Amino acid sequence: MAHHKEDDATGDETNISTQPLSYNPSQPPPVYKVGYPPQKNLTTEFKNTLRETFFHDNPLRQYKDQSGSSKFKMGLQFLFPVFDWGRTYNLSKFKGDLIAGLTIASLCIPQDIGYSKLAYLDPQYGLYSSFIPPLIYAAMGSSRDIAIGPVAVVSLLLGSLLQNEVDHEKNKEEYLRLAFTATFFAGITQAALGFLRLGFLIEFLSHAAIVGFMGGAAITIALQQLKYVLGIRNFTKETDIVSVMESVWRSVHHGWNWQTVVIGFTFLAFLLLAKYIGKKNKKYFWVPAIAPITSVILATLFVYLFRADKHGVQIVNNIKKGINPSSLHKIYFTGPLVAKGFKIGVVCGMIGLTEAVAIGRTFAAVKDYQLDGNKEMVALGTMNIVGSMTSCYIATGSFSRSAVNFMAGCRTPVSNVIMSMVVLLTLLVITPLFKYTPNAILGSIIISAVIGLVDYEAAILIWKVDKMDFIACMGAFFGVVFKSVEIGLLIAVSISFAKILLQVTRPRTALLGNLPGTTIYRNTDQYPDARHVPGVVIVRVDSAIYFSNSNYIRERILRWLTDEEEKAKAEGLSRINFLIVEMSPVIDIDTSGIHALEDLNKNLQKRGIQLLLSNPGSAVIEKLHSSKLTEHIGSNHIFLTVADAVRFCTSKSMQEP
Repeated sequence: MAHHKEDDATGDETNISTQPLSYNPSQPPPVYKVGYPPQKNLTTEFKNTLRETFFHDNPLRQYKDQSGSSKFKMGLQFLFPVFDWGRTYNLSKFKGDLIAGLTIASLCIPQDIGYSKLAYLDPQYGLYSSFIPPLIYAAMGSSRDIAIGPVAVVSLLLGSLLQNEVDHEKNKEEYLRLAFTATFFAGITQAALGFLRLGFLIEFLSHAAIVGFMGGAAITIALQQLKYVLGIRNFTKETDIVSVMESVWRSVHHGWNWQTVVIGFTFLAFLLLAKYIGKKNKKYFWVPAIAPITSVILATLFVYLFRADKHGVQIVNNIKKGINPSSLHKIYFTGPLVAKGFKIGVVCGMIGLTEAVAIGRTFAAVKDYQLDGNKEMVALGTMNIVGSMTSCYIATGSFSRSAVNFMAGCRTPVSNVIMSMVVLLTLLVITPLFKYTPNAILGSIIISAVIGLVDYEAAILIWKVDKMDFIACMGAFFGVVFKSVEIGLLIAVSISFAKILLQVTRPRTALLGNLPGTTIYRNTDQYPDARHVPGVVIVRVDSAIYFSNSNYIRERILRWLTDEEEKAKAEGLSRINFLIVEMSPVIDIDTSGIHALEDLNKNLQKRGIQLLLSNPGSAVIEKLHSSKLTEHIGSNHIFLTVADAVRFCTSKSMQEP
């Protein structure tokens, strides 16, 4: 669009020079014009935008030029990946899945019983949630490594939000119904996000905020287990650290049970030792995997033989025997609790989705296979919808179990099926044996499981890389620890959005200088050797120019210009005659941005300074041309590179008397 020689100023604006000049070191380098992109009508532009927003991965490309039957088969395989990997399933893969499934089953059974307590639900509901949902996921999920079931953070969040609405002791049946309702809407939310390809929405919760939230939730969960590990009967219902520690110390003289303390801390030390062994030597991954069930067996045996329950040791008592009963009739579809169930379900569903997708992507990267995030959301949503109708509460991917599943050599989602069958056997036969299981051992298992969620190494790295991210991390962490899980989550989301708004409304700009001996222009802060061009100020805008930042960008450019004018005056240098705005990073501009450039140009004209633009992108130059701003600036003042613009400024300065 622009020219760099005065005698070229009357050329056709729409021409794009495509024939490079033959280069000779003794001749000036070839000069190109800034070109226009091809004209697009509204329909084409809308379709392109829609495709890039929702279908950037082109999911329908494999269906091209296929017959109807082939499309049907491929569609079935897309919805149910089991029909794809199931065709090549063999005994060798089954051996790996069998070992992995049995290993994660030994880990999940005691965890499920403990996690159900975090959600203020009876123990069998934790086991129910590791029976049906894993079977649904095995058929529909695309991750080979995720182990499905209840997880600590979602269980705590669900219990906390439900308890705010309905007291689980006074209105047990209503509380249970609201839990199933929340699970139903969590599934609806997850499936809808995947079906409508809106998975990018979960990316708004930044990694730093998740690290802080998970760490804070882990501390809160561990503190909650002091009730069981110390044998305290009258314990606060609050989750913040101040209330919990007050409750602990108030009961130190009369509320602690020494037998419970011995059981709890002995087995906690055993579990942590097992975890340390597995971490030090990957060969012994099975040691921390079987340690929880081993602890449960030994602790239960100890309580039964010595009748410790008669001496104040709290036990699980009876776990309801049998498979999942139907709960469809218990879900609220009408009434005042529907909205509350929907709100709780959306929040818990989003957190569960974030955790599961992050876990799936982590292990997919290690094994070098593709994970379809939207397909994962549909699978997770479907399993929670079905789960809500079969007495399950929200299930998702568990990091600890998935890690064990991975290290145990799982090959396909069949490991989830094996785990589910072991849970089924437990529900049908083994549950009466858990009667004398002390609550202290379940508390110890949960504490050892959540310790890994406190990722201090990630927090240190976040501090080194981005201080704003660290504030988000710590804000989420302290919000959970000192207030509540929901407040911590709100802080995490708020700071994540605040960071986005700050970056959008206050984008970076940079003053550019010439690297000696080259035609390269770079940030003078990053490259101290870069020299300022006499009489010229070069500013780069590192952002799209929108209504949210257009005024700031205009004012910031003028401030750069004023600073350079004062500096030139103080040092006795030639006055500033040209301002070059480098627009390579400017990916887009709206009407407010165009008005800001118009105002900038008018301001410069009053000061006798010429505005020049360098390398505007296709979307930007198209809008500048449509708004007639190119005519106001002058087509011969828009250049392909900063070097071309500087040559133009130099030649103009030499022509002046």
